[in-house]
Amino acid sequence: MRFLVLGGGAQGSAAAFDLLRQDAVEEVVVADLRPDALHPALRPHLGRRLSTLPADASSSDSIRRAMAEVSGVLCALPYHFNYEMARMAVEAGAHFTDLGGNTGIVTRQRELDAVARQQGVSVAPDIGLAPGMINILAQAGIERFDEVQAVRLWVGGLPRNPRPPLNYQIVYALEGMFDYYVTPAEILRDGKRVRVEALSELEIVEFGAPIGRLEAFHTGGGTSTMPARYEQRIRSFEYKTLRYPGHAQVMRAIRELGLLSDRDVDYNGAIVNPRKFFIQQATPSLRNEHGDDFVVARVEVTGEKDGVRSRIRYEVVDHYDPETGITAMARTTGFTLAIVALMQARGEVVAGVGTPDEVIPSAPYILELAERGIRARFERLPAVSPGNQPSTAESKNTDSRQLRTH
Repeated sequence: MRFLVLGGGAQGSAAAFDLLRQDAVEEVVVADLRPDALHPALRPHLGRRLSTLPADASSSDSIRRAMAEVSGVLCALPYHFNYEMARMAVEAGAHFTDLGGNTGIVTRQRELDAVARQQGVSVAPDIGLAPGMINILAQAGIERFDEVQAVRLWVGGLPRNPRPPLNYQIVYALEGMFDYYVTPAEILRDGKRVRVEALSELEIVEFGAPIGRLEAFHTGGGTSTMPARYEQRIRSFEYKTLRYPGHAQVMRAIRELGLLSDRDVDYNGAIVNPRKFFIQQATPSLRNEHGDDFVVARVEVTGEKDGVRSRIRYEVVDHYDPETGITAMARTTGFTLAIVALMQARGEVVAGVGTPDEVIPSAPYILELAERGIRARFERLPAVSPGNQPSTAESKNTDSRQLRTH
């Protein structure tokens, strides 16, 4: 098997690193604008099974040629490249998977379904942590029941040693994170899709030591197309981002002051983009050269099986790996991308276009995660009465703003 990884950033490097640990992988090519800036964990493989390709995603000729020689393409580029890269991969007869994060682009990628089936290749968008891992685990929980009433998802990537005022460190591009902080979240309430304001409906969620208490709030982008898929079939479906307590209040103030706006403004004759300016100013305070992050993800599904109501939970906690220098966010995101690419190349994913919950078999995926030291702990919990929130979250439900119904 040969693979092309588009993008040599943190997630792409983690995916390439994981592929190179597999005996069945003959070659990995990392395509990037700066192929010389390899992650330290990849350097020992260079010149052996790893090669690099100088490539600009906006100029596709070299990438198209590279796609013709591989079994699968892993796209770790900014999400606006995903459709074009998927289209080229299908034309080249190569499987394709990406980190996703934009449901509108996933909708466009679905237009490639007929051609992908004809070519006998699979296209799996939205394959990362959230969306990605969290959707596969949610689907695994849903399949344990005859009827499902509620699905609740929580995910966070956080520093081990938080620093005020945001108590956060950069674990992926701030541009993407801030986009989630201004984009309404799509959820299910009473079986119908509605949009709620990002950073709203704050609640406190308890985790075991040493994590303790975290806050959770709505953000867009984490559920892929699952709310649309399960509309009128599941009563409640929600995704929330996890942060240290106090983060949401600060970010709401920053947003309401206009500093997360992506619209250019005139400042004394100069054109300024508020979000880009804020990112430039905030980045030095949010950068942690030592990594030292952790990821926590929790899935809870409430339903009935053989007439008995119950609730189940999957929980993942992963940490920065000091031996390789790969962060927990890169491990959970990049390794998921690599696992799916391997499953595609082995013929374990059906041809066509499908999101993680639709096409990725959960049992083998969970086993693959465990082999990489990322364990999805499963447990059964007491059921909760309909209409009540699970007891794991002390919901404050502050500032609930439903924006519009689909």
